[in-house]
Amino acid sequence: MSDYVLIDGDQALFMPTFGAATVVVRPGSLRAGGAAKLGGQKWCVSGDEASVSVQGCMYMTPTHSIPGIGTLEVDSLASDQTTRHTTLAGTALLLVGGSFTAKFSVQSPAQQPTSAGPVPDPVTQYSGSGQFISTNSKLKAS
Repeated sequence: MSDYVLIDGDQALFMPTFGAATVVVRPGSLRAGGAAKLGGQKWCVSGDEASVSVQGCMYMTPTHSIPGIGTLEVDSLASDQTTRHTTLAGTALLLVGGSFTAKFSVQSPAQQPTSAGPVPDPVTQYSGSGQFISTNSKLKAS
């Protein structure tokens, strides 16, 4: 089944639940590496998902209520988010598809308040999900 091809500037929207962590999410933007263009915007190819990086997002956990800071990224794509038949110079195109797996990497850990002083969250990475939103409503591929 065909789906819309992602283009330069399309957004990755992250869900706020990352396992035990709740992240104050912001959208990330894709930077396209494909040479072909649609309305002046480059097409996204497999690998361009790595261009999404949203730094400075706050997070907390049920036990660590003093917020920490980290970065949101696309960890892996769902099978319906790359083309199987259509390629650009031999590389699959990125499609809107379903949900991708996202990761949240902690830069400054959330803290647990205790009478002896704050205790940092020992977890350095959390897993979640997200989806792509495209401004492309013309070009589909499979």
